[in-house]
Amino acid sequence: MSTIWTPAKRAICALNLGKPDEIPTFELHVQISEELYGYPLEDPIFNPENFCKLSPLEVEKAACDLADKYARVFGAGTAYDIGGAAISGDEQKDAKPGLDHAIISVFSPYWEEPDHPVTKAFRKRLREHFGDTRLFCTHGDGTFAIPPGSEMYDFVYRISDEPEELHAEAKAMCESAIEKNKRQKEAGLDVVMLCSDYCYNSGPFLSPAMFDEFITPYLADICKAGREAGLYVIKHTDGDIMPIIESLVQAGPHALHSLDPMAGVDIREVKRLYGDKVCLCGNVHCAALQTGTDQEVIDSAKYCLTYGAENGGYIFATSNTPFKGMPAERYEMILDIWRQMRKYQ
Repeated sequence: MSTIWTPAKRAICALNLGKPDEIPTFELHVQISEELYGYPLEDPIFNPENFCKLSPLEVEKAACDLADKYARVFGAGTAYDIGGAAISGDEQKDAKPGLDHAIISVFSPYWEEPDHPVTKAFRKRLREHFGDTRLFCTHGDGTFAIPPGSEMYDFVYRISDEPEELHAEAKAMCESAIEKNKRQKEAGLDVVMLCSDYCYNSGPFLSPAMFDEFITPYLADICKAGREAGLYVIKHTDGDIMPIIESLVQAGPHALHSLDPMAGVDIREVKRLYGDKVCLCGNVHCAALQTGTDQEVIDSAKYCLTYGAENGGYIFATSNTPFKGMPAERYEMILDIWRQMRKYQ
């Protein structure tokens, strides 16, 4: 019996290093939905000063309204109006198609706290729209990231002066993330995105040896526990990951994201070295999307689709996010290229 491919099944196949019928796509976060569709995927009603004034019924309505907007942005083949109802007939012909992401990232305050009333209402409404045709994702990291500038010196001193205390803190963060990720899975989450950034464009903020002492073991524990809970685990970090990429791969995530070309990370080389060990996500040049020529954008998208997708195990994405200030037509340009090249032969 032939497989009936959905975006979710394509993503699962790629995350398991397989080759689906088409290359799936997703983004860590879409900050230009207002430019693309006329409204943002954030709602000021959920700001703490506003949210505390809402009744339980108002909370549920606000969460459902936002989920309806997600359906309009991320659905494909069926366009939705703001109320969530499918558009049909002539309206459907003229409607702008959704983004067709295989993995839909839903961040704070939605799904970050699985037991929160807004989370439950939002999640329920999303499933009504998408069923199991999409995977849903939120943050799930619990490892040290690049400290803010004002805290960098303190962190460096602690490595030297308080290594045991630093390990204790790392362990506590790790255990907290593992427990929360398990709760997320029980609440219906499919994917955790481990979003601690480790690298500048010039390399990691810790030496490889220090990284392997203070981060790698805890990252490995989070990845292992996530897999055991039935989650798909994607490790995100910008910058030049090449000095620590072996450690990242050995930690055991299903996938690496963002494979930053602005830091010299070449998806063709990463694919050669690790394509049989970890799924690759991203590498479309975000700086080119914002300020480069059309040809540079086209070349970057085609390069990723050619070399990242070779033999499967690839999910098409930008090297960070479609961020505020990025021309919406540039993101639409790479999606058009993806649509042209997404089918495996």
